[in-house]
Amino acid sequence: MNNVLQLVWLVPFFPLVGFLINGLLRKQLPKSLISIIGSGMVLASFIVSVLLFMEVKNGNTQVVNLFDFINSGTLSIPFAFQIDQLSSLFLLIITGVGFLIHLYSAAYMHEERSEHFGRYFCYLNLFVFSMLLLVLGANYVIMFIGWEGVGLCSYLLIGYWFKNTEYNNAAKKAFIMNRIGDLGFLIAIFWLIAKLGTVTYTTPEGSGVFDLYNKLTRTDIIGITLLLFVGATGKSAQIPLYTWLPDAMAGPTPVSALIHAATMVTAGIYMIARSNILYTMAPETQSVVAAIGLATALFAATIAIKQNDIKKVLAYSTVSQLGYMFLGLGVGAYTGAVFHVMTHAFFKALLFLGAGSVIHAMHHEQDIRKMGGLAKHLKITHATFLIGCIAIAGIPPFSGFFSKDEILAAAYEKDHLYYYLGVAGAMITAFYMFRLYFTTFWGSFRGTEEQKHHLHESPAAMTIPLIVLAILSMIGGFVGLPEVFNMGEHKLEHFLAPIFEASTKAKELVHPEVATLDHGTEIMLMSISVGVAVIAILIAWARYIKKPELNEPAGFGKVLADKWYIDELYNFIIVKPLNGLAKFMNSFVEKRFIDWLVNGVGRTVNYTSRQVRLVQSGLVGNYVLLMVLGMLALFVVKFFLKK
Repeated sequence: MNNVLQLVWLVPFFPLVGFLINGLLRKQLPKSLISIIGSGMVLASFIVSVLLFMEVKNGNTQVVNLFDFINSGTLSIPFAFQIDQLSSLFLLIITGVGFLIHLYSAAYMHEERSEHFGRYFCYLNLFVFSMLLLVLGANYVIMFIGWEGVGLCSYLLIGYWFKNTEYNNAAKKAFIMNRIGDLGFLIAIFWLIAKLGTVTYTTPEGSGVFDLYNKLTRTDIIGITLLLFVGATGKSAQIPLYTWLPDAMAGPTPVSALIHAATMVTAGIYMIARSNILYTMAPETQSVVAAIGLATALFAATIAIKQNDIKKVLAYSTVSQLGYMFLGLGVGAYTGAVFHVMTHAFFKALLFLGAGSVIHAMHHEQDIRKMGGLAKHLKITHATFLIGCIAIAGIPPFSGFFSKDEILAAAYEKDHLYYYLGVAGAMITAFYMFRLYFTTFWGSFRGTEEQKHHLHESPAAMTIPLIVLAILSMIGGFVGLPEVFNMGEHKLEHFLAPIFEASTKAKELVHPEVATLDHGTEIMLMSISVGVAVIAILIAWARYIKKPELNEPAGFGKVLADKWYIDELYNFIIVKPLNGLAKFMNSFVEKRFIDWLVNGVGRTVNYTSRQVRLVQSGLVGNYVLLMVLGMLALFVVKFFLKK
């Protein structure tokens, strides 16, 4: 057991090696070797992750201390990896889906020049390394290092085509908005150090954060959990720090799949799930998490209805689905939230890579109004994309149904209003996803003749990941079958039980009013959620199967197409005032005061040195006179001091 779990360091090590090789030798290596190294290193991490998962499944968990990272006074922060049920599950998601995205990238990015191709895979490997560091860290400081790493990599990958100013602006926007959230996370870490003297999750001696949380006051717990949630809103794109994620579509499509499906945006979910006992003991914070998650789910879904860029629809879909995950966390359905992270990784990666296949066939065209009729030209892409749409719409027995239903059932237990609003969001989700599907793949082709002539299915390196993800999207939900189906235990809930054991016990004390749903109620709730999704699909079919929206949005549709003008609002109340303040500081404070002061000191020194230089005349008589005057001055000073 120990020998296998001690290999945990290999999981982040392989992508780090890939990053160094492709980064340093990107101009010398051929593209085929670059892609083999980049993809192979993530595959190696996946293989080790599977071995670790099998050990953890057998009940073996361990914290592996690599070395002392910070050791000052009573504060000790080791560089340690925690391999347990939660981290091992995320390892499989990150490395498994990450490998498929790397494999897909080898074909999708083949037109790039060799050195840029190497830079791309170098960034991808660094991204995976940072995310693995985030989920493996045995304390909040190691998590924060990985947290900052994925923020940096998102900047590098979103701005991959750095000669495009608009893409650079999108990269800067993502970086800056994440820094806002990161500040909250950082303050929470310092708060924990000040109150508990540790940031380690748990220790055998019972001296970790989750062991000593009872020493925190109610104000401490609420403050720390709210600050951690601020960090999560940045990484996982929740109101008000969500606007960077749709702009992240500036990066290559596989990057969008990596950021939006398996890695960066799930970081906030992982962090709160890891900190579950703190949130269970802070019901006020949980209410905030649930409310913001639900608001984000609905808000982003309404925007997706009128987007015509295929990647923008999926981007707002990601924001909306992340809102559901936070709703699950807020109502205490930690397993449901993690379950939805897993299923979302499957179908959202599938949808993004499917969109990339469409864009590849359309020669980089992303406007769905210029597509149509692609089903007969892109048979594999069409079939797999349809599976992704069914899964995200929550139609059984596809994976999205089980995970979303688990969250909605927990929301119903907590507050019926949460459930009904969640169902409304699910209905909108089904509608906009099938609007996208019907507009893209059905009807007649609306592109140019040249595009029509070159329409073709993507190469195997792109279609194989689509097929694998489609299979996972179909069967992935069976690891979390609800008890109402009488098909054995909820495998995922049983597997994650040790992680959420303390919260399960505490929840009975903190929320004694919550009752478990009976099977009849659960079946009714499932029927409602599936029913509204089917109705939404039929409405989309009736509206868009023959007459897609080809004109520019008007009226309220324009408000949705322009994203409720939130970006314009942010520019007006935040960006422009800050730019104005910066110009004032530059023009007046910097140039007229600081520069004047600094330059004035320089001019004064120059002037003084020129004048003092005149004293050095070379005349002995002058030197004797100065000596006499100096002696006289000393005599006068001495005389007055005696007085």
